[in-house]
Amino acid sequence: MEERIDFEKGLVSAGDDSRILKVMRRAIKGEALKLAFLGGSITQGSVASTPEGCYAYLTYKWWKDNFPRAEFTYINAGIGGTTSHLGVGRVEEEVLSHRPDFVIVEFSVNDADNEPHFQETYESLVRRILGADFAPALLLVHNVRYDDGGNAEAIHGPVGDHYHLPRVSMKPAIYAQVEAGHINRRDITPDDLHPNDEGHKLVAGVITHYLEKVRQKALSGAGLADTENGTAQTEGKTALPAPLTASAYEKAHRFRNDELVPVVCEGFTRDDTPQSCVADCFKKGWTASAPGAKIVFEVEGSSLAVQYRKTVRKPAPVAVLTIDGDSEHEVVLDSNFDEDWGDCLYLETLTEHGQGGRHRVEIRITRADEEDREVFYLVSLICA
Repeated sequence: MEERIDFEKGLVSAGDDSRILKVMRRAIKGEALKLAFLGGSITQGSVASTPEGCYAYLTYKWWKDNFPRAEFTYINAGIGGTTSHLGVGRVEEEVLSHRPDFVIVEFSVNDADNEPHFQETYESLVRRILGADFAPALLLVHNVRYDDGGNAEAIHGPVGDHYHLPRVSMKPAIYAQVEAGHINRRDITPDDLHPNDEGHKLVAGVITHYLEKVRQKALSGAGLADTENGTAQTEGKTALPAPLTASAYEKAHRFRNDELVPVVCEGFTRDDTPQSCVADCFKKGWTASAPGAKIVFEVEGSSLAVQYRKTVRKPAPVAVLTIDGDSEHEVVLDSNFDEDWGDCLYLETLTEHGQGGRHRVEIRITRADEEDREVFYLVSLICA
């Protein structure tokens, strides 16, 4: 099936490859390097028959195969059903804390198309990575929905171009062949979103086709002056251009029970069950199941969000959230999920570009009964 794909068409922007070139030259020398992948369920490897069958692992394997002298560490930070809003809130803990040398970001089928909120959270994420003092290389990946060709590339692409980043897209490479009838989409995806093993191979093929072009450049010595003499994306603290958006999420942080202590906790229980991996996401939170149970936090920020579990095991409890005692604008947190694909790590934006400073966030269970099949699970607060 790979012979049907023009992988070159997937390279929608070559951008500034100086950081990737530098990583590859280090790989040629046999250094130890870390490769990180941040995204949603496709990055996590959903539908792939094994963890080694997903595009992220296949891309990691490409690095290993093509730079046999180097030692690589694989960091998969994909979490299904999540957006760049959560991505920027957790990137420090789950990606940047490892000091990766090369990072792929993939949120183009999870962020809603043409929503300014997601352009801002995506740009904030990009700036957070580029601004790290160890200057990781960054490649943006745009996946696609295979039924209609939709994705958030219209808002993600301008961000990548603004920072001269390399970008690859599955839309002109893989989806174009589906749309033309040259590929039966059921041969590469069971649900028009998640690639199967064959689909993951094609996604990895688009990515590694670009990486091979950079590898040849590294082997030839081309671009050596840029990476050694310094450009906007080489050594030390990066001088970033003014943002396209307000970029208010650059310092966003996800607070779970290992960092945030409630000022009031009545009927909620802290979950200290060990977390097995990044994708084991319903951990380090708080649970409650009785009407009237209440938990209160004091947090700082002008853009606040709450994460909780929406479950397919209905019925489940319902809660309400208020900020600073404003009951007229309370937010309902209904943990009953109307979809059937599994429990959802749901993120609810509470305020955006609001009043800064300290705020009191109260969550109270309003509806629960003996028939409930699950407890209410509060996962985290994200503050920026």
